[in-house]
Amino acid sequence: MPVFIYKAVTQEGKAAQGQMDAINEIDLELRLKRMGVDLITAHIASKRQAMFGGPKTSLQDLIMFAFQMEQMTRAGVPLIEALAEMRDSTPNPGFREVLSGLVSGVEGGQMMSQAMKEYPKVFGNVFVSLVAAGEQTGQLTEVFDNLSNTLKWQHELLSQTKKLLAYPMFVMVVVLGATAFLMSYLVPQMATFLQNMGQTLPIQTRFMIAASHILVTYWWAFIVVPIVVVVAIMITLKRSERARYNFDYVKLNLPITGPILRKIIMARFARYFALMYQTGIPILDGIKTCEAIVDNQVVADSLARAHQQINSGEQMSESFHSTGFFPPMVIRMIRMGESTGALDKALLNISYFYDRDVKDSIDKMLALIEPALTVVLGALLALIMFSVMGPVYDSMGHMKF
Repeated sequence: MPVFIYKAVTQEGKAAQGQMDAINEIDLELRLKRMGVDLITAHIASKRQAMFGGPKTSLQDLIMFAFQMEQMTRAGVPLIEALAEMRDSTPNPGFREVLSGLVSGVEGGQMMSQAMKEYPKVFGNVFVSLVAAGEQTGQLTEVFDNLSNTLKWQHELLSQTKKLLAYPMFVMVVVLGATAFLMSYLVPQMATFLQNMGQTLPIQTRFMIAASHILVTYWWAFIVVPIVVVVAIMITLKRSERARYNFDYVKLNLPITGPILRKIIMARFARYFALMYQTGIPILDGIKTCEAIVDNQVVADSLARAHQQINSGEQMSESFHSTGFFPPMVIRMIRMGESTGALDKALLNISYFYDRDVKDSIDKMLALIEPALTVVLGALLALIMFSVMGPVYDSMGHMKF
């Protein structure tokens, strides 16, 4: 289905523009009319425009969508009416466009999950699979309830991760800014003064002056080189599966952040796998879907090997154990879930444990990061000041008045 870039006008006379999937311009005009917008002009978007100009949605939009769908379906509101109500009330124009497409698809005879497949950047594979399973089993309300809770958990986890990174990034910017100012302005001024005094400079001062000269002369390299390196790494990771695997392996084995990342991945895997199991998705299909959810090539490879062994007839707990990646607690809880028939509860217990552990780890790291970065900043500034101001004081001490 082609993507159209359009210009239109709302019922209030305000200009509106955007892009939308449609069969042709007539279909586009009908879809916009349902949104209360009149089409003015439209043309088919290029591949580049379609890639970078899609509907802008957020995790918060998906949370509200799942929550409202759960409430409306529980109240017995017909599916099309529920979607139309959300389309008319959502403040996000990008998500309004998505909901309009869902309304059109369902009105055209599609299942809701089929209509969602038209927006893979908005509704991921897990979301669509769960909705499809809910439609087949008649548990759509329960699916949206579980999705709402899971998306809220994911949003909270992202907030904790951002909180962990925000303070170190802020301090790093301050440190780099202060260092750049001192090295590019203060050190050259003091270097000129000291050279005019004819005094023999200590080694740390000579080193600092040389570093300042390099920074002032090749300042552009300190901006260009990191950008080039980051772009080169991103291209390499995108094109080479081996490089992506090694990069993910390094992330998992970093001294401080590695254990936290492992716990986050375990919590994500356990929660989503439990959600798929509750909905009635087969275990093998659930594991296959989780390979993309974990967002780590090393963990995905372990899940793929477990999938092969389960498919060949081995027990799930033994298959996960033989990969050598999953912690003993995860194996023990899975084995308990297999023996009791309550695998979903066992998986949710794993998620709860790691979720709580991640919160505690982040709180402890935040408590340690603040004084550690303060000490680093103070030490760096003290080194610069000592290297530059020390000879100045020595020179003044040897002056005869």
